Amino acid sequence: MKLLDILTRDTILTDLQAKDKPAVLEELLAPLSQTSAPSKEALMQVLMERERLGSTGIGDGIAIPHGKLDNLEDIFLIFGKSRRGVSFDAMDNRPVHLFFVILTPAAETGLHLKILARISRLLREPSVKNRLRQASSPEMVLEAIAPMDEDF
Repeated sequence: MKLLDILTRDTILTDLQAKDKPAVLEELLAPLSQTSAPSKEALMQVLMERERLGSTGIGDGIAIPHGKLDNLEDIFLIFGKSRRGVSFDAMDNRPVHLFFVILTPAAETGLHLKILARISRLLREPSVKNRLRQASSPEMVLEAIAPMDEDF
């Protein structure tokens, strides 16, 4: 499986408007309203519970909010970009511009960790980060990821 097997044009948001952590998480979850995902409230709860354990803002303008749910049947990967940046309690105290949200079924712990590790490796590549920061369409996001996308 590759990241582009689960990241789709429908789950890519290149112009986030939210200004704080709860609002950006809600905005990022909006594409799932037309899917088989649990309610937005249930998804928000799992993401906010994870944030209370420690911010998923890893620094350098990046956050990877993630969670596992018992009643989730599919794996969801959402990408979002904020031009102005969002205060997200990141490790470096800087605003976050790039978001990858990972939601997996609770029984898929191994897969959840593999996706998290794959995104982390991808974002260590400066050229990918730069292309994602400049992306203004879902196609540009997919094109930025594709050359480095490998099976996990």
